[in-house]
Amino acid sequence: MRSFRKPVLLAVLGVVSLAACAKVPGDARKPADTPKAGASLARTAGSTVEAKPAAGTPDARAIDAIRVLEPRAVVEHVGNAPLPGFREVVVAGQVAYVSDDGRYLFIPGAGGALYDTVNKNNLTEVSLAGLRTKLLQQIPQSDRIVFAPPNPRHRVTVFTDISCGFCRKFHSEIAEYNRQGIAVEYVAFPRAGIGSDDYRQMVSVWCAPDRRKALTDAKNDRMPPMRTCKNPVDMEYDIGQRAGLTGTPMVIADDGTQLGGYVPPDKLREILDKMEPAKKAG
Repeated sequence: MRSFRKPVLLAVLGVVSLAACAKVPGDARKPADTPKAGASLARTAGSTVEAKPAAGTPDARAIDAIRVLEPRAVVEHVGNAPLPGFREVVVAGQVAYVSDDGRYLFIPGAGGALYDTVNKNNLTEVSLAGLRTKLLQQIPQSDRIVFAPPNPRHRVTVFTDISCGFCRKFHSEIAEYNRQGIAVEYVAFPRAGIGSDDYRQMVSVWCAPDRRKALTDAKNDRMPPMRTCKNPVDMEYDIGQRAGLTGTPMVIADDGTQLGGYVPPDKLREILDKMEPAKKAG
């Protein structure tokens, strides 16, 4: 099974990378290998030839913008861009575009984004977070499969698939997420697509008398009996598509921020704790 990860440049620039299974129809049956911890993707200056333009030029400002986000990054190329007012840069084989004044960084392609390097904001994520919040409000609590501690400190919505290796790893630690004070609210995203075997199995989970047990069993290769009923799987799948899902699991905070794919329980708690002051200020 293939796994989806953000482009290398996003990881080099310190952006949260996704450990997730790709949304690829027909690729949902074979369990994934156990995910391995990724090494740092930032290159050292001695491992490649670094571009060194004259100080004060747009090229130099482009490199400075990259360094603001990731001081260790090595810009291998900087030059003219097809976008007026931008310079083209290459970091670790990935192309990005930096505005001539060095403020805005645009990473094209799937999972791409526009960054404000002065305020260190992902402007694309800010826009998508608002959209996700509205979309998730359309999913009733009764249509979610919830694993929560008695008095949760944090709550996340997780788009999940029963066959994805990263989804299974996430769920294998569900008790620890709860111990960390995190309530996990699962919604369905059969990444092999509507009408697939994966889809029918997820419908069976959502139609089971005990959804929590059925989901846990399914993630451990103990598929529940095939059932059909009025269920939210189609609706949740559609919302996942509209929310920009590219892989499962997709973990979303209450404010719509995408927090990653598989994130270890202690790390997720740390991220959510750091978000609290911003939430109160907002």
